[in-house]
Amino acid sequence: MSTITAGRMPGVLPTGVWRARFELLQYFRSGDTLFFTFLFPVLMLGLFSVAFGSEVVQPTPDTPALSMAALYLPGMLAAGLLLSGFQNLAMDIALERADGTLERLGGTPLSPVSYFLGKIGQVAVTGVLQAALLLTVAAVVLGVELPTEPGRWATFAWVFVLGITTSALLGIALSAVPRSAKSAAAVVIPIALILQFISGVYFTFWQLPEWLQSIASIFPLVWMARGMRAVFLPDQYAALEPGGEWGLATVAIVLGVWLVVGLVLSRLTFRWIRRDA
Repeated sequence: MSTITAGRMPGVLPTGVWRARFELLQYFRSGDTLFFTFLFPVLMLGLFSVAFGSEVVQPTPDTPALSMAALYLPGMLAAGLLLSGFQNLAMDIALERADGTLERLGGTPLSPVSYFLGKIGQVAVTGVLQAALLLTVAAVVLGVELPTEPGRWATFAWVFVLGITTSALLGIALSAVPRSAKSAAAVVIPIALILQFISGVYFTFWQLPEWLQSIASIFPLVWMARGMRAVFLPDQYAALEPGGEWGLATVAIVLGVWLVVGLVLSRLTFRWIRRDA
């Protein structure tokens, strides 16, 4: 039965759901996107685990010893949120603008809100699947003990939702910056890579100098990674964080602020066609 009845177009939400389904089909047909945004955190976690073998880390006498896989798992989960939302959407929308896809969509009744909902829906689904795959590989293949307390999984849920939504909105906003298809990767990938290196993904955050921690803490990835560490690392590791605690209330506030910033910027900067085209 058609969704268009009595001569009326479907509403914003039904159209957004339809767009999300379309975006998912396109996503899983793109090999390079699958590798660089979906499988990359899983491959990096496996690489670190293989490279360091059975090596364990005990930062202080008061912290339990952990395998490298267990230590890197929170950072890889946070990186997955950044790659799926921020990097994927920033490049994808920039390419759609460059190849004329957005111009054609702008000539249809599709509203920007439905378009956003489709993109965010795609990111949400792929983010859940990516996190599930990453956790499965960590537990089954790499022997990482996952938490059993319901409270930790509740924390995981809200950090994940805030993180993936914030990343997606910031990715939509950044998509307005590249001026061509060729420049999209050159603009987006270095930003995502630098954020990962300074935010406790590839280096444990407490190993970074304080001035770099302060700079990194301006950006949301630090707080996504911190929230994930609160879920998957023993409580004793909270003493290594700035302030000596997980600070989950601050995590929620900072991610909430960045979500609002991303929403405002995405609405202000999004155009079907670049004004300077």
